[in-house]
Amino acid sequence: MSEDRTLQRVRKLLAKAERTDNEHERATFMAAASALMARHGIEQAMLGGESARRAPGDRIVTVGGPWAREKARLVCLVAQAVRCRPLLIGRGEGGQRVHVFGFGSDLERADMLATSLLLQMVSGLRAVRPPPGEPSPRAYRRSWLLGFADEVHRLLREAEERAEAQAASGAALVLADRQAEVERAVARVYPRIRRSVPTTSGTGYRDGVEAGRRADLGRPGVRERAAAELSR
Repeated sequence: MSEDRTLQRVRKLLAKAERTDNEHERATFMAAASALMARHGIEQAMLGGESARRAPGDRIVTVGGPWAREKARLVCLVAQAVRCRPLLIGRGEGGQRVHVFGFGSDLERADMLATSLLLQMVSGLRAVRPPPGEPSPRAYRRSWLLGFADEVHRLLREAEERAEAQAASGAALVLADRQAEVERAVARVYPRIRRSVPTTSGTGYRDGVEAGRRADLGRPGVRERAAAELSR
C-alpha cells in the first residue's frame, strides 16, 4: 500500500471516530487507525521513507485553552508513543507550547493522532458529569483529562510494540538508531532538561482512564468492522 493511500485510510478512520457518538464504534475506528498507523511507522523506518532528508526534524505545537496544559500533555504523550521526543516548553502566544522532535513520518503520525484525540477528549469532557457530592468539579475534570491521556498513551504504545514485534528482522535496531538520532537533536537545542510529573487531587482519573480505554486495541472484530466501513 502506498504512503498516500495508507495515510488517507488513517484519516478516514480518525474522522469516523471523531464524528460518532457510539463508544463502541469510536473504539473500533481508533483501534484500526492506531494499528494501521503503527505498521506504517515501522515500514517508513525500515524503508528510510523520509524523502531526501534523513535527519530528524522538529515542530512547535501550540494548544489553546481551556485546559491548555492538560491538552498539551496529551500532545506530549501521543508524540512520545509514536517515537517522537516532545518537550513542554511553556506558555506562549496562543497557549501552551510543545516542541516535538522526530523523523518526518513520525511527526506526521503524531500530528494526525493528536489532532483527532484532542477533539475526542474535548467531546468526552463535555459529557462528563462529576458524581454527586464531588467537592471540586474542576479537580474532577482535570483528573479525568489526565486519566484519559495516560490510557491513550498506553494503548498507542501497545500498538507500536505489536507492530515492531511483527516487523522484519532488524527493525528493533533501526528504531533504536533513529531514537538515538532524535535524542541527539533534542540535546543540541535543549542541553539541560528539567523533568516534571503532573499531580492531581481530583477523583476523575479512573473515569478518564475508562474513557481512554474505549480506544481498546484488542477487541475482536476491529479490523473486520473497520474494513467494512472503509468500503462504504
